[in-house]
Amino acid sequence: MEKFSNQQNLSRRNLLQFGVGLIGTGSLTAWSGTGALAQTVEHRAFRSQQDLLVAADPGSHHTQSTLTPDQSLAQLMAGNQRFVAKRRLNPHQDIARITEVATGQSPFAAILSCADSRVVPEIAFDQGIGDLFVVRVAGNIAITEDIASEEYAVGVLKAPLLMVLGHERCGAVAAAVEGGELPGVIESLVFAIRPAVQASQEETGDRLTNAVKANVRLQVQRLQTSSVIASAVQEGKLKVVGAYYDLDTGEISLVN
Repeated sequence: MEKFSNQQNLSRRNLLQFGVGLIGTGSLTAWSGTGALAQTVEHRAFRSQQDLLVAADPGSHHTQSTLTPDQSLAQLMAGNQRFVAKRRLNPHQDIARITEVATGQSPFAAILSCADSRVVPEIAFDQGIGDLFVVRVAGNIAITEDIASEEYAVGVLKAPLLMVLGHERCGAVAAAVEGGELPGVIESLVFAIRPAVQASQEETGDRLTNAVKANVRLQVQRLQTSSVIASAVQEGKLKVVGAYYDLDTGEISLVN
């Protein structure tokens, strides 16, 4: 039994060392007791971060978006206007597109979206296969794995735009607003959202809507604690924005 326990510990150490090496000079982030990101741990790897990540996805270095951050945002919002006006083009959704991007991807935008079944970024923005790098999680929260995924989109795939997409009547945010006991590990979602609820308490208007938008702003801030994302912003290669999806109309508006 003792031997088995030692093997388990060794496996965990090896996995952690592999994860740190894969991220390289990027950041490993964790929650503190207040719900903020605790710290950034920098690690020098034998090879660069990009070399290691490209090794994991050899096709990723072949192409990259030629759009600027502002052009990418304009393209997204134009697609949403087509969706709302029932004039969708449904681009890049055929077998020819599948063949085109089979050996490499160059999404022009990365999105951190809620996992809600009614919020589907590719449809709401009228985009297709290979256009968007989408990470979906209840409450669109930027926890470690989500930040790591968006670091990949920014650092390796060179996406020029990163959007946090919240939505009307979000159940995860509603749970944080209402409080009380929750089953399983749902509490972990509430823990990540609670600071936004507290920050929006004094705002006038609908309490849930205010909390949803405050949560979008909070997650935008958390994403930018990543050294990979922050550096791209500072160099003018990336724009990070927040947005709000109206479930009743399908319209998406920016959150400042």
